[in-house]
Amino acid sequence: MLAALVAAPSICPAAETLETVTKSADEWVKMRVEATRVDTAWQEERTLVESMVAALNENAAAEEEKRELVKNRTARERAELEGLRAKIETEAADLRTFETRLGDLTAKLIALRPALPPRLSDALDMSYRSLENTELPPGERMQLAMNVLNRCTQFDRTITLGEDVVSPESGSPAKSLEVIYWGLSHGYAVDRAARTAWLGAPAGGEWRWEPKPDAFKSVMQLIAIANDKADPELINVPATVSRSLAESSSN
Repeated sequence: MLAALVAAPSICPAAETLETVTKSADEWVKMRVEATRVDTAWQEERTLVESMVAALNENAAAEEEKRELVKNRTARERAELEGLRAKIETEAADLRTFETRLGDLTAKLIALRPALPPRLSDALDMSYRSLENTELPPGERMQLAMNVLNRCTQFDRTITLGEDVVSPESGSPAKSLEVIYWGLSHGYAVDRAARTAWLGAPAGGEWRWEPKPDAFKSVMQLIAIANDKADPELINVPATVSRSLAESSSN
């Protein structure tokens, strides 16, 4: 009986140790299982994260490439825009210069009208009326100015015959007279009934008629030759030379 009591205490610690070991083993197994699960999950998550990072890097590279393309295109477009702006400014300056010169030309043409032969001045009446319109666009104004210049040039290169209603003397009523114009330089008018002739020429910025009664026969002969009603011959008729023309000829 004493032996049994003495042996009993040695059995209990062994049983507790085995139970503890078993629990520790179970805990260790659970920890290993959990560690394995966590490691597996991490590996899966890592692969996903790496894929996402790679995709983000690719997207970033693509966006950077797009940004460079846009930057280069914007720089090119900006350069083109600057060139276009400079061209517009140059053309605007040229247009202002053109309009200024056209304005000067128009003013000179309008100032020239009183010195034109009456026949030519009357023929250009519509063009001159239009040129006096300050609201006229530059293109139309240029076309009218060129029309006036061309008509003047054409008139200056020909001898013009006809009948004009003019006032040969200041204050006298207008009447129909036979006229012959030697271009823009001078012309003659005759009144057959009064057997009177006039010499017309620009003077003092206007066209003036000067009585030349002694030249009636010679002017009538000149008109007859121009109308093919008389044989050509040298005719002495009065003429005037402007002071500026005489000075330019003597230099």
